[in-house]
Amino acid sequence: MPWLSLSWLGLGPVAASPWLLLLLGGASWLLARVLAWTYTFYDNCCRLRCFPQPPKRNWFWGHLGLAKSNEEGLRLVEDLGHYFRDVHLWWMGPLYPILRLVHPKFVAPLLQAPAAIAPKDMYFYSFLKPWLGDGLLLSAGDKWSHHRRLLTPAFHFEILKSYIKIFNKSADIMHAKWKRLASEGSAHLDMFEHISLMTLDSLQKCVFSFDSNCQENPSEYIAAILELSALVTKRHHQIFMHMDFLYYLTPDGRRFRRACDLVHDFTDAVIQERRRTLFSQDSHDLLKAKAKTKTLDFIDVLLLAKDEDGKELPDEDIRAEADTFMFGGHDTTASGLSWVLYNLARHPEHQERCRQEVRELLRDREPKEIEWDDLAQLPFLTMCIKESLRLHPPVAAISRCCTQDIVLPDGRVIPKGNMCVISIFGIHHNPSVWQDPEVYDPFRFNPENPQKRSPLAFIPFSAGPRNCIGQTFAMTEMKVVLALTLLRFRVLPAGEEPRRKPELILRAEGGLWLRVEPLSAGPQ
Repeated sequence: MPWLSLSWLGLGPVAASPWLLLLLGGASWLLARVLAWTYTFYDNCCRLRCFPQPPKRNWFWGHLGLAKSNEEGLRLVEDLGHYFRDVHLWWMGPLYPILRLVHPKFVAPLLQAPAAIAPKDMYFYSFLKPWLGDGLLLSAGDKWSHHRRLLTPAFHFEILKSYIKIFNKSADIMHAKWKRLASEGSAHLDMFEHISLMTLDSLQKCVFSFDSNCQENPSEYIAAILELSALVTKRHHQIFMHMDFLYYLTPDGRRFRRACDLVHDFTDAVIQERRRTLFSQDSHDLLKAKAKTKTLDFIDVLLLAKDEDGKELPDEDIRAEADTFMFGGHDTTASGLSWVLYNLARHPEHQERCRQEVRELLRDREPKEIEWDDLAQLPFLTMCIKESLRLHPPVAAISRCCTQDIVLPDGRVIPKGNMCVISIFGIHHNPSVWQDPEVYDPFRFNPENPQKRSPLAFIPFSAGPRNCIGQTFAMTEMKVVLALTLLRFRVLPAGEEPRRKPELILRAEGGLWLRVEPLSAGPQ
């Protein structure tokens, strides 16, 4: 048997069995990997020294736990924006650095870079994968580019015009419920609860042409979507539940799977039924007929979409995009509408000016409905929505992972492989970008007096190649619903100031409660 000298360890020769050689080889490989990682980590730390950082909790925790998902956490983000005006370093424990960017000039290289250079960081979003699949929110690379091209026609103005009546009808249902509750003495309402149901009602009609009457009666499908959103948020705050194999052993994990199955079954059934209809008729004739009657929905557009080679989207991808639209479209719009009503309740002078603008627009018109051409005739209401989206952006932050070095405007370099958090909230509250950023002032967005600001100073829908494809849809719905709400109701504060709570979207702890008073000008 061959002998192996270990004199360098102070040992005599030993028999070189295959197991010992394997062990030594494995140990050598592991040592090499550790040394390589240590060198890479040290080199990265050296390159990150040019970025300032706030004081850590200690060397082990770093900044972990300092910026919590509550009012105090958002105030810390505001304070950091006051002190670090552009970018600063944040440590998640001893080994995981993150760069937080809070200035338009410094987010530009990331947001305007090709999606392959600064792709979305998928750590947190991976929790949504079993639900949303490879929809636009979660896909990357060629698949994302392919889907983005195919989905763009679904948000064309001609398609969005057909949704206006749906938005009007969903708002009518919500307002009828509000009037009934007010007459019964329940005028204090949680805006998030009511508006989320209203946006889901609209989305079901726009995506599937399906009316579940979810604003008045319980809907199993709508309940499943709300449960999935709540479970993803809850999981985010439980670090041990980030591991899939542990999470799916828990009651929450099993509830998540059941809710996913229910949502997928519903979407699959609609797709199959619509495919049978298309198969039995000429698809182009059907498309023209639906377009004439303004009943073309999101599923129709996806089923009829073809790429340059004439290939259609498979059913699995159609389901992923429909589920993604339902998820991304209800919470963000509900947050935007809820906070603009809150801001107008706190500023009755702006609320009254919006109301007079709507009344003037709809004078002598019956029924009182908002039409597509009306949207451009509501400049002050639009200013109020934009200022609320600045002060209370529905999505507080987005993340990007750098696949190559990114040079910032001042010459500093974000090293390849680092994760960056683009703080939309931080940019919108940065005093070097916005004067008196905590003040609600709609005149910042006065089109007759444009201010010299970077186009990236206001990014509630992100910007660049991966901006929100549904932003016109969302703004259209917000304008319609807000106009009709102010025409029919006066909104007033309902007591204590809400405590903001950034989750998947910006919420308020315990709900966002306002008092509503029906006005005589409301619909009969």
